[in-house]
Amino acid sequence: MNRFLHVCAALSVLLACESHPENTLATLLAESRDSLVREVVDHPDKYRLQIIYTQIDRDKDNNPSFRDYYFNVDSTLYFNPASTVKLPLALLSLEKLNTLDVPGVNKFTPILFDSAFSGQTRKHHDSTAENYLPSIAHFIKKAFVVSDNDAYSRMYEFVGQGTINRQLHAKGYYGARITHRFVRMSPEENRHTNPVRFVTADGRLLYAQPPAYNEDTFDVGKDEEVGEAHYDSNDSLVYGPMDFSQRNRLPLKDLHQILRAVMFPDAVPERQRFHLTEDDYSFLYQYLSQFPGETNYPKYDSVEYFDSYVKFFFRDSLHRKLPEGVRVFNKVGWAYGFLTDASYVVDFHNRIEFMLSATLYVNSDGVINDNRYDYDTIGHPFLFRLGQIIYEYELTRTRKYTPDLGVFAITYEKQLVDSRPTIWNVDN
Repeated sequence: MNRFLHVCAALSVLLACESHPENTLATLLAESRDSLVREVVDHPDKYRLQIIYTQIDRDKDNNPSFRDYYFNVDSTLYFNPASTVKLPLALLSLEKLNTLDVPGVNKFTPILFDSAFSGQTRKHHDSTAENYLPSIAHFIKKAFVVSDNDAYSRMYEFVGQGTINRQLHAKGYYGARITHRFVRMSPEENRHTNPVRFVTADGRLLYAQPPAYNEDTFDVGKDEEVGEAHYDSNDSLVYGPMDFSQRNRLPLKDLHQILRAVMFPDAVPERQRFHLTEDDYSFLYQYLSQFPGETNYPKYDSVEYFDSYVKFFFRDSLHRKLPEGVRVFNKVGWAYGFLTDASYVVDFHNRIEFMLSATLYVNSDGVINDNRYDYDTIGHPFLFRLGQIIYEYELTRTRKYTPDLGVFAITYEKQLVDSRPTIWNVDN
């Protein structure tokens, strides 16, 4: 990345980058005549819009290089990351398993959750798993394929609040702040995490982890209030913004870099990588990109959970399937009027690849927690059109060397025809 783009990234000043001929992202957005794209792009503050676009070029040995372009990116501008935090939680869960190095304990080993503090719940069974037992692998699968919330909460309980934040900060993701499960609990209850046990299929104990408590304090950013009014935990309307300073935080640059660390671990500084095995990477690549209708356990309803359900750059009201040959390795999130997607996109037919991450806030009535957001009228259509602008540009962009994308070619599952009912009411 040249010196000018470093300055743009550091200062996160749109106008400085916008006028520079090397900022391809700003140029592409400026050239769009789509009325919705113009509305959102011309009012980035209103929509809290942030975009990162990464061009990927290969050398003759297929080694990738990256050029990042930024639009209005500001790590101090709060957005609620929602389910995107499931990505680092999955990586930290796998890393913890590898660090434990207990014989017989791996991502497929049954894990049982007990309770030891107020608000905690037990989990000894999982009716969506083939063996009816919970496991880290099954949680990751559910968290990625349809963005299941309980899966995230259980990974949070396994890794522990303190470890989650210390590990992310140690890796250089300083803006991350993970404070809570995705169930209604107090800050004190979220500091406590459950005792867990890894067992064999017949119940023999392999490893027991005691309950944990996080004594660390959290950094609170400036201006983490959003909205004009909100419903509080008692469902009472409060005329004033909602304070997100005790909520999760994951700046877009950190999220984008975490995804790069998964897809291209050798291309990020060693400290930013996660301690994963080759099998872990293969597993992650499959479920970051597999469609719900290709998944056997759980058996999702492919009409309710269509191919592009969690592929926002290829999803709108008319597009429920991706173009032939395209796969998206990504994690999305939606909550409180925020929509976010961090994606690595591969077109195996045309042999192109790129990364794209974006977040925006679509809440025209200004009230948070009223479940009246503009996801369908503004959010999803904008992200789809943004995705298509970049995808169509990438189809025309000249590359000196055509990438070999074989490492990302996955043999996906094929959903079985059996008597099990399909799942169509996931809590996500």
